[in-house]
Amino acid sequence: MEKMNIQQIKDARDIKRTRDSVLVLGYFDGLHKGHKALFDQAREIAKRDQLELTVLTFNESPRLAFARFTPELLLNLTSPEKRYEKFSEYGVTDLYLIDFTSDFSKKTSKEFLETYIKALRAKTIVVGFDYKFGHDRKDANDLAEIFDGQVIVVPEVQDAGKKISSTRIRQEILLGNVSEVNRLLGYEFSIKGIVVHGDARGRTIGFPTANLAVLDRVYLPGDGVYVSDIIVSGKRYRSMTSIGKNVTFGGQDLRLEANIFDFDEDIYGETVEIIWLDKIRGMEKFSGADELVKRLKIDKEIAQNWGKNRKLF
Repeated sequence: MEKMNIQQIKDARDIKRTRDSVLVLGYFDGLHKGHKALFDQAREIAKRDQLELTVLTFNESPRLAFARFTPELLLNLTSPEKRYEKFSEYGVTDLYLIDFTSDFSKKTSKEFLETYIKALRAKTIVVGFDYKFGHDRKDANDLAEIFDGQVIVVPEVQDAGKKISSTRIRQEILLGNVSEVNRLLGYEFSIKGIVVHGDARGRTIGFPTANLAVLDRVYLPGDGVYVSDIIVSGKRYRSMTSIGKNVTFGGQDLRLEANIFDFDEDIYGETVEIIWLDKIRGMEKFSGADELVKRLKIDKEIAQNWGKNRKLF
C-alpha cells in the first residue's frame, strides 16, 4: 500500500499539488460505514481516471467555532491516529488537515471553490448526501452547479432502517452498546491508555487489574463491566474491563480497570490499547468482597467464552 501523505495546512496557499485528484470532503470523526461508502466510490474513480484520492478535512469539530464550549466538543469517536490509519486503509493518498476557524467559516461557497478546491486540483468531488459548505451553507446540488468537474453524491447508508451516523454511534457508546458500535463502525472501537497505580484492591481479591489513565480524547462507554481485549507490547489478550466508580468500596472517582487473563506482569507506565467487544452488565453495588468475587467469576467466564462462533461485523 502506498504511504499516505499527511499535511497540516493554514490556508489554500499551503497546498502545492502537481497531480489531479478525486477529492472527498467532509468531517470524518469516526470513519464509520456511512463514511466508508464515500471512499469506496472515490477509490473506484481514482483507479479508473488515474487520479490521487485526496481528502480535505478538519482537525477538530467545526462546532468549536460556533457553539459555547463544553469539554465534550473535544471528544471524537476515534483518536487521530486511528483516523489516519483508516484513511490510509480506505485508499487515501493525500490527507490535508486544517483548523475550522472563524476566518475559514466566513468563506463563501464560491471562495472555497476558487481557493481550496482549485488548489487541490479536483477533477471529481465525492460528498455525502447531507454535505454543506461555505458561509452561505450550499449543498451538494449547489456544488454541482458551480464546479466544472463531476460531483458524486453518495446516498444515506442505513442499518436496521436507520441512518448510520456519528450521532447514532456516539449514543450507542454512551449506552455501553459497544458490540453495536463495532458493527456500525465496521471495525473495533478502542482507546489507548497508560497503566498507572490504583488502590491495588483487585489483587487482594484474586482479580488484579491494570488501572488506565486514558490518553485519547474519545467518548468512553457508559459505566459497566465489558468483554474486552487488550494489546500489550503488540500482543493481544482477552480481558474484562470495568469503567465507573468502585461503588462497593465507596469509590468516588471514575476508574478504568482491566483484568487481563493469562497475564502476570507489571506494566506500569506502558501504553496499552483496550478493544471494547461487548457489555456484560452495568455497575452494581455488592454487599462486600465475597459477593463481588462471586459475580466477577461469572463475568470472567462470560468474557472467556465470548466470541466463539460469533461474526463480529
